[in-house]
Amino acid sequence: MDFITYLYLQMKINKKQFANIAFVVLIGLMIYPPTKVFFIRLISFPPSAISKENQQQIQDTDWQLKGLNTNNTNLNKLENNVVFVSFWATWCAPCVAEMPSMQKLFNDYKNQVTFLYVTNENWETVSEFYNKKKFEFPTYNQLTKTPEELKESTIPSTFIIDTSQKIIVKKRGAANWNSTEIRAVLDTLLK
Repeated sequence: MDFITYLYLQMKINKKQFANIAFVVLIGLMIYPPTKVFFIRLISFPPSAISKENQQQIQDTDWQLKGLNTNNTNLNKLENNVVFVSFWATWCAPCVAEMPSMQKLFNDYKNQVTFLYVTNENWETVSEFYNKKKFEFPTYNQLTKTPEELKESTIPSTFIIDTSQKIIVKKRGAANWNSTEIRAVLDTLLK
């Protein structure tokens, strides 16, 4: 084997080793929480409104929520309001990834839309998380069973409900909530 062939084989092995190392580093970055959240944000897109024929009417609106940093509420008292419901947790990376976009949306619509951030965690855990991340969401624990139409097995799960309590947007997983599409949906519902 001549020297050129030897160098070629060494370079080929080195390229393969480099590719393997790069792959392992990429997987490691995707597992590491701060970069995992970054990657989730990169692939989060705004959800679309549900077509009229597929919109679900919430049947049992007697859904009582205990306010952790706000007053208690009940979905049946929110008729004639546009409602934004998010089921989430502090330990959920996709939840954390989408929350900055939710905070921007909340800042602009908090006086027009009723925001319900629902978690099963206690206030101490949520408060510490909010202080660290600078979030200001009105947060609730459930006192009664979730309406069937809002039940999901994954978090985050987020819904936009119109004034007649029909589900207009339904999204499982992380999304970009501070988008022109979602703002257009809210603006239309608020007219």
